[in-house]
Amino acid sequence: MERMNPNGLTRERVQTNYLDVLERIGAAATRSGRLSTEVRMIGVTKSVDSMVAKWLVEFGCSDLAESRPQILWEKAASMIDLQVRWHMIGHMQRNKVKRTMPLISVMHSLDSSRVLEQIQQDFLPRSVPLSLLLEINVSGEQDKTGMLISKAEELLTRWQSQSGQFPALQIDGLMGMGSLNGGLDQARRDFETLRNLRDRWAGRYGLPLQELSMGMSEDFEIAIEEGATLVRVGSTLFS
Repeated sequence: MERMNPNGLTRERVQTNYLDVLERIGAAATRSGRLSTEVRMIGVTKSVDSMVAKWLVEFGCSDLAESRPQILWEKAASMIDLQVRWHMIGHMQRNKVKRTMPLISVMHSLDSSRVLEQIQQDFLPRSVPLSLLLEINVSGEQDKTGMLISKAEELLTRWQSQSGQFPALQIDGLMGMGSLNGGLDQARRDFETLRNLRDRWAGRYGLPLQELSMGMSEDFEIAIEEGATLVRVGSTLFS
């Protein structure tokens, strides 16, 4: 008998969904002339409990993401015996920075200079640098989080002037979401815009910016075709 958790999911169903997503990632990478190993799937576990999140790790998905710091704290504590790379993908309030930073490997949602300053103030040295991604509101929609392009350029200019002062922090790339309106065609244009920004800023500011976190359950294949290296998949895994 299949084991079911309070979310109404079985282990077998989640495993089937996970393997299907991996297959779709591989096919999208092939279409864009890339290897599937160039794209990392981040399992977004905000809609499920820790038991289901643990299933993903057992299947081989070691990268998990949460959008709320408090939930990340709880799940990280309940899964401390597992090798999980936690990703923060939601807005970070400055008063939650100090407790969250030691738990995560990647922060996708750096969306202001004030939050960066708080990270610099609270951050403790670590052997593996914390990877920071700038969240860009590439569509310009008012109901979305993320920096405007001009604010991101101001942050990168300030970061460039601080070169070497924070060796345990690295700005490694950009994160963005496709427009809520306009369908997949508009999402593709948004992803292309983000990729072009990454390429331009990498040259201008002398940063590798190798990561592009873009694409979710409904559009991750298009994001991969446009250069995504990290895709954030949740609802497709847990349907």
